[in-house]
Amino acid sequence: MNEQRSQPNIAYAICGFNDIPSQRAMGFHLMIVDEDGSHRPWPIAVVRWGKRVFAYLNKCPHNGVNLDWERNQFFDPRGIRLMCGKHGSTFELGTGRCVDGPCKGSSLTPVALIVLDGDICVTGVRLVEEEDSSG
Repeated sequence: MNEQRSQPNIAYAICGFNDIPSQRAMGFHLMIVDEDGSHRPWPIAVVRWGKRVFAYLNKCPHNGVNLDWERNQFFDPRGIRLMCGKHGSTFELGTGRCVDGPCKGSSLTPVALIVLDGDICVTGVRLVEEEDSSG
């Protein structure tokens, strides 16, 4: 099955729903397949808040750096907003809108998620799937 066009109805499981504790976020380094067939890194941050999950591209709109200042450290000191560890911009969890900092008024790029059979899955994109999982 070597389809060249994107299949937005495919869901890629990236972790179990319970792998991310409530009120926490986890970063994932995925590879996306562009429309021309080329591969590029696609870092995302997945947030779990109670029974809800959302994800954003792990890139600050201010200057494109990753949000996490240490691995999987995405929240402000109060633990209620996402925060860019480089310049301190803070973002609303549900909207990704920057509410304070150098990129105020900008927004994070949302990533479509669904929960299927207890797994958090990304949809609407085509990911590079690992050919050899025996590593």
